[in-house]
Amino acid sequence: MNNNCCKFNELFIILVYKSLNLHRMSYETNTSGYPSAQPQKQAASNGGDNRKVIYAILIIALIATWGYIWYDKNKSTEQITQLEEKNDALDSTRAALQVEFDAALQRGDSLAESNVQLQGELAEKQAEIERKKAEIRRELNKKDGDLKKAKALIAELRTQTEELLAEVAKLKAENQQLTTANQQLSTEKEQLSTAKKQVEDNLAATESEKNRLQDVASTLHASNINITAINIKGSGSEKETNTAKRADALRISFVIDENRIAPSGPKELYVIVYNPEGQVVSTPGTSGNFNT
Repeated sequence: MNNNCCKFNELFIILVYKSLNLHRMSYETNTSGYPSAQPQKQAASNGGDNRKVIYAILIIALIATWGYIWYDKNKSTEQITQLEEKNDALDSTRAALQVEFDAALQRGDSLAESNVQLQGELAEKQAEIERKKAEIRRELNKKDGDLKKAKALIAELRTQTEELLAEVAKLKAENQQLTTANQQLSTEKEQLSTAKKQVEDNLAATESEKNRLQDVASTLHASNINITAINIKGSGSEKETNTAKRADALRISFVIDENRIAPSGPKELYVIVYNPEGQVVSTPGTSGNFNT
């Protein structure tokens, strides 16, 4: 605006200068011609008319100057207003984008809360998201940042974040399934261990009972037991007797019943004789043999 005013003022000065020169030339023409009968009166009349023309031109030029200044000022004010409105719109857009960016960041923070260790391809996607965040921050923080680019980047960030969250959720679900399966396997293992112990205990009890039954069943059983008192004569001959006082020895005979469980082979048999008082009848240093 100042440059335009200066140019207009220069134009106004040139116009005034040319008007003054025109007045002087007109005056010189009137005063330097042939002698006139009324030279002073005519010169005065011409000078007054020229001054009026000059004043009129000056007034018009002044009015035009102020009109132009007013127009230029209004135009500048309008441009400033438009620029301020544009800046306000940009600020509003930047603020809206910042809100969207904050929402995307908050959505992405749930990744950290998931406590899932990202590896391989998922880790690369997470790194790409972090790079995009940094780029968006640079665009939003710059005064003349590319907001269209920032908006596009935020949209990409939102999409990538949602995709990564979906993959993490899927991974967590699979991990949960594996955890449940492991717990089930652990429970089944404990049940199998308990069942195995029960089987082993039952087997041990069965084996013990089997051994007991075998021991009982393998015990030899005697039948047709016959005891005869023997009186031994001085000549060494033996004679059966029914008198206890004359009994010098006892002849015991019996039959061993068949036993299919007892192992075959020689057996040692022991016979104990009790008297009516329940005492063992024994002669020190003596023993007997069985003939089979």
